[in-house]
Amino acid sequence: MTRTTRNAPSPRAGRGAPPEHRHPAHTPRVPVGWAAFLALIGYGLAQLYWALGGRGFPFGADDANPEYSAFEHIGRAQLAPWLAAGFLLCAAVALLLALPGRRRVPAPVLLGVTALAVAAVLGTLADFRILGNLAYVFMLRFSAINWTVINQVFAVVAVGLMTMSAVAYQRRITGACVSCGRTDSGAGWTSPAAAARWGRKAAYTAVVVPLVYASTRWAWALGYPLGISDKLWQEGKRDHLWLFGAALATMGALGSLLTLGLVQRWGEVFPRWMIGLRGRRVPPALAIVPASLVAVMVTTAGIMYIRLHFQGAFDDPKHNWGATVPETIWPVWGIALAAATLAYYFRRRGACKRCGRGSR
Repeated sequence: MTRTTRNAPSPRAGRGAPPEHRHPAHTPRVPVGWAAFLALIGYGLAQLYWALGGRGFPFGADDANPEYSAFEHIGRAQLAPWLAAGFLLCAAVALLLALPGRRRVPAPVLLGVTALAVAAVLGTLADFRILGNLAYVFMLRFSAINWTVINQVFAVVAVGLMTMSAVAYQRRITGACVSCGRTDSGAGWTSPAAAARWGRKAAYTAVVVPLVYASTRWAWALGYPLGISDKLWQEGKRDHLWLFGAALATMGALGSLLTLGLVQRWGEVFPRWMIGLRGRRVPPALAIVPASLVAVMVTTAGIMYIRLHFQGAFDDPKHNWGATVPETIWPVWGIALAAATLAYYFRRRGACKRCGRGSR
């Protein structure tokens, strides 16, 4: 009879072992997955409450501004049950993503449902009012924030957590580190050198697109009705709308120039003129967090304008294209900004504290 040693390798550590059992870095990060599950099931139950007649339903015909909603003419009784079913289904998928090990449900199904959930929330529930209400936050006018917008933000955060959980699950089942996504086969397009190349193109695109929008607003303020009828321009001039619009466009243009920090040295090391900070490394989160939030907000705003165009919500779009068409290219801005931000992350993340990969 053969004596087994105490340190003999487990059969699970062999070639056929699931990837998550080969390295501690492959073990799941539970908090994100469970946060996604709790957010989605909580909101699904809220939708169920509204479907059963509860007060405070924020979407569709019950929206304070239903003209912006994708469900403008659909009331609570028709819409809430569908939303309840959708969010509860997403909660079930989030639970499967959060639990350790592989699922009997194929991974493409779980990841596909996640992608559909993100598309549905960003394309139908969320809109440009998230971006607009951000100004109220900076002015500390929290009472002016719309109840619908609060629900939009919660829905976006919920599917955002679900996306993070899906990414961790995909990494786990493919043998990558669930923290950084690196594998032993090499970095490829995520390497700092590769990210610097495609990230630079994305950053320049994210700078140009908002300048196209800003140019129309600057033209109106300077007395040129670019893309709008003389009648509309005169109406806006009487109400001083074009000066206000030019001010907002200038803020957006200045913000877009900050995108260059994602590919320039001053985005990594504070420049000399910043007394007290000069020469110090810029914390990556200082650029990544706001850039990611802006990318989501401008993308949802642009999708809303595209949707309203197809719904025929704009008056005389042929002669007043300048008032609405520039906003329809905002999704390009948002996607480019998200790509530039991702490239910045790949360049600056350094060695992974979880798996040790990336150390030089």
